[in-house]
Formats: sequence, structure tokens, C-alpha cells
Amino acid sequence: MSSAPEFHPFGPSHLVVIFLTVSVPFMLALVVHRTKSPRLELSIRLTIAGLLLLNYVAYLFVARNFGVDHWYRLLPLQLCDWAMIVIIVALLTGNSRWLEVAYFWGIGGTLQAIITPNLQFGFPDLRFISFFVAHCGIIIGIVFMMLIYGFRPRPIGILRTFAWTEVYFVVAFTIDRITGENYGFLLHKPEAASLLSFLSDSRPIYLLGFHLLALAFFSLLYAPFAIVDLARGKSLKNA
Repeated sequence: MSSAPEFHPFGPSHLVVIFLTVSVPFMLALVVHRTKSPRLELSIRLTIAGLLLLNYVAYLFVARNFGVDHWYRLLPLQLCDWAMIVIIVALLTGNSRWLEVAYFWGIGGTLQAIITPNLQFGFPDLRFISFFVAHCGIIIGIVFMMLIYGFRPRPIGILRTFAWTEVYFVVAFTIDRITGENYGFLLHKPEAASLLSFLSDSRPIYLLGFHLLALAFFSLLYAPFAIVDLARGKSLKNA
């Protein structure tokens, strides 16, 4: 019988994680703005990218100790894994195109994973730590870069990200059908309650709803910027 502590949604450790995820990128960006140090900014970007990569590699080494006994259960095929890869590239290169994809994937999918994690183990279990280092690191990297570079997504970014999501869908669904895994929750809903819980139990309708939900999330994430643009346009006309 496992002695690992049980994860409790919105328990003290979960709330601390959420608080740190929100506050850390703002604190880091504030320090960079105050010091105006390009070297410090680069160091922070490299540290976040390195921590994400190290956390993933470390989990591969210890996964067998947690009952992961098949290679196909360790493939980086969750959407959050792809978001992690994209934000690592964006952190290393400063490229806004990669940051744009990371924004829609990370805020749209990873943020939900932080709020409603499909996780059984609580703090200080290594699976708890690894899960939140990975997911929170993605959000922290995205928000930090947005604050530093004044990044904002563009409408075409919704279509670009949706196209990349279709690539992910084909790859993950193919591997799911071959291995019986549930990468991306494409074969069935996650055990933890989430927005996917409200989708149909019929697989074709579920997958269609999955696509529509992704597109709706991307549009919702762009909406604040569209509202600001609209307000600025009206203010300029009235000036």
C-alpha cells in the first residue's frame, strides 16, 4: 500500500503553488525592470528553461520507481509537454513566434492543469513536485517573457496555434491508438474534474468538442487584447 500523501485540490500546498505561479513572474520582471540588466534577464530565461529541462530528464530517471514500466508511457506527448518544449525554445531564443504558440497552449491548457490537476499525490511526494515544476514553470516562463518584451498575441496567432494543435492531435491520437495510452486525453476524459468532463461521452462528438473547446479557449485568450484595441480605436476617433 502506497504511503504517498494524497493530493487535495485547493488544499494548502495547492494554493501555495497557485500563488507562486501568479506572483513569481511579476516579481522577476520587476527586478529586471528595476535593474535594467540584460545579463540578469538572460540568466532568468536560461534558469527557467534549464529547470524545465532538468525536471523532465530527472523524472525520466525516477519514473520506474513510481511504477512506469513501459517506454511508451514516458513519451513527451501531453499537450503540456509540447508547450514546455515551445516555451523552452522561446526562452532560449527570445523568438516571439514561439512565445505566441506557448501563450495559447500554456495559458489555455497548462493553466487548467494547474487549477484542476490530474494528480493523486500531494506534497512532498516527488510526483507532486515534478508535476508542478513542469506546469508552473511553463506559465512563469510565458508571463515573464510577456512582461519583459511587452508581447501580445495577434489574431493570426490563433490560426497558427490551432494548426499546430492539429499536428499535435494527429501525432498524439495515433500513438494513443497504437499504445492504448491517453495522451492529450484524446481517448477518454481525465479522472480529475475539468472542462473536458462536460463534453460528450461519444468519442466522435467528444473529439469534435475537444477541437471546438481549444478554438474557443484560444479566442478567449485573445479577447482581452481585442477589447483593448477596440477601446484604443474608439478613443483615437474621439480625440
